[in-house]
Amino acid sequence: MFSWLLLGLSVVASALASAPAGPWDTFNYAPKSRTVYPTSVKATHGKIRNPKALTSRGSATLAGNGSWIALDFGVEVGGLVSLTFDKVTSHSSIALSFTESPMFISPLTSDDSSYPSANMSYDGVLRVPAPLGTGFWTQPSAMLRGGYRYLTIVSTSDDPITLSNVSCEISFAPHFPNLRDYSGYFYASDPVFHDKNFLTKLWYAGAYTVQTNTVPLDTGRQVPFVKSPGWENAATLGVAGPIIVDGAKRDRAVWPGDMGIAVPTQFVSTNDLIPTRNALSTMFAAIDSRTGALPESGPPLSQLGSDTYHAWTLIGTHNYYLYSGDVAWLQTVWSNYTKAVAFLEGKVDLSGLMNVTGLRDWARLGGGGHNSEGNALLFQVLVTASDLASHVGAIDLASAWSANATALKQRFNEVFWLPSAGMYRDNDTTTLCPQDANSMAVLFNLTTSAEQAASVSKGLTQNWNDLGPVAPELPDTISPFISGLELQAHFAIGNDERAMDLLRREWGYMLYTKLSVQSTLLEGFTANGSLSYRSYRGYNYDPSYTSHAHGWSSGPTSALTYYVLGLTVTSPQGRTWSVAPHTSGLHAAEGGFTTPLGWFGVKWSLEKRAFALDIDMPEGTSGTIQLPFAGRAVVNGRATQVGEAKTLQLDGGKHVVLVSK
Repeated sequence: MFSWLLLGLSVVASALASAPAGPWDTFNYAPKSRTVYPTSVKATHGKIRNPKALTSRGSATLAGNGSWIALDFGVEVGGLVSLTFDKVTSHSSIALSFTESPMFISPLTSDDSSYPSANMSYDGVLRVPAPLGTGFWTQPSAMLRGGYRYLTIVSTSDDPITLSNVSCEISFAPHFPNLRDYSGYFYASDPVFHDKNFLTKLWYAGAYTVQTNTVPLDTGRQVPFVKSPGWENAATLGVAGPIIVDGAKRDRAVWPGDMGIAVPTQFVSTNDLIPTRNALSTMFAAIDSRTGALPESGPPLSQLGSDTYHAWTLIGTHNYYLYSGDVAWLQTVWSNYTKAVAFLEGKVDLSGLMNVTGLRDWARLGGGGHNSEGNALLFQVLVTASDLASHVGAIDLASAWSANATALKQRFNEVFWLPSAGMYRDNDTTTLCPQDANSMAVLFNLTTSAEQAASVSKGLTQNWNDLGPVAPELPDTISPFISGLELQAHFAIGNDERAMDLLRREWGYMLYTKLSVQSTLLEGFTANGSLSYRSYRGYNYDPSYTSHAHGWSSGPTSALTYYVLGLTVTSPQGRTWSVAPHTSGLHAAEGGFTTPLGWFGVKWSLEKRAFALDIDMPEGTSGTIQLPFAGRAVVNGRATQVGEAKTLQLDGGKHVVLVSK
């Protein structure tokens, strides 16, 4: 127990370490400076003199009411705009508009972030107060724009105005002096996709997405929402900052379900877990002391009534502890944690299943009653809770939660398995087989045999079109959040070709479509690839409201590290680890991540009948190597034989393994 306390304390003391430099750094989307400037002019209208000068901090003149210039920052950015007014008259005036997608560049309105409106003009523009004076001007902090790529400057009077030095001061990741200083990396060439650097770019796009979602404490979206036109981002988001939220532009609030994907991304890329701890502390601080219910989201939304997002907070607690080893923090929330587990267990009725009554979720339809998604999440809560209990010495709880997980797994398969479909059904009264529950069943090991898992994996492909899976539980919707779980499920049971196919379809579309920012990842889209995500399900047919930098869409970042590279931690901070590369049709891959124990690095290559593996693990750790095939091997220059299990046990340090068939 005392050793774990020391481990927890080391989290606070350890500084973020830098990953090795290499060609992969070329694909890091994070800006080189916290002050960024436009890289090009996207469009102009009316009388604009010298517009390109604004890309080199020079001066441009807008002459005439309605003349405008749209500037492109090249990637997703967010923060406060500054500029210099060089020449103005007493009647000069301007307004600014912001958008992530080039589809919504407009001198009249920004893309919507406060509230979805069918006319796509709820937010409007930011009017700079007139009369204007010459000199330096900065956007008011409350009017911060959390995510955009395009800035439009429009003259709103007949008098000319000359301005220069247009910039954005990045607000996200405020504790990172160098935004590009990642503690992990990934590098691989894709022999199939039209861009051989796709996999590396995608890994960094996910990492950068989550970085844009790590924000200062007092920059949340105002709730109640400001009146139209307008927006405001000055609300307090939790108990401490910085804090991880769902999206750069919106909602700018803690959502535990989103963290189920975003936090593993955060771990493998930056190991920046303080924002995660602050987000989880925020959720536990808001527990209902009488019932043990946790909120669905953090403040200022503070929405209630979600059994599934309640479960994600508990699963996220295990993720945070596994990555950080922060037992001191775990002990501070343990009482509330156990109360929150009991809240969900209290919903298990005589059927042996949880009766889902908190219906709010990721936007899926249905979900109430004896629902398979909710029960899959409860199973994962019990499995991870048992593991946490073992680390804090609560042996009786660990045993009880493990037994309850075993019993739930049996009932899950008895009630939800639909033999005619070879998949799990949504509830005990339907034949609909949802993407979310089936992906979770494979990923969380609710299946009872390899054949059953393979059947589910194959069945999930029935939902696919050219752009990815269309979720049966939310028709006309491709959800990168749920697809991230499906991606991992295919990898987890060795269907690597299928996983790579999904990755190339869905994320290949997201990263390269000209509808988006081509640097961070879309919240979701429709079956035909439009931005009208969730139009009929809360977004009021407003495609401009869709977020283009949503951490829940970053599943490939951790999947590429955990499966393709093959590197995972199997106990807190990586005191034990596993290296099990899924070669996935690739010739080579390399990368790694950092924990408070040090650097964990892997590099592998495959040529015909020979596999080479280099690993570099912290001293004092130990792990298992799972090789792609058995055969004659050489480990650190010494000959050995790798049997049918294809495994080796190694201590930390640097090792070279060569195996041939």
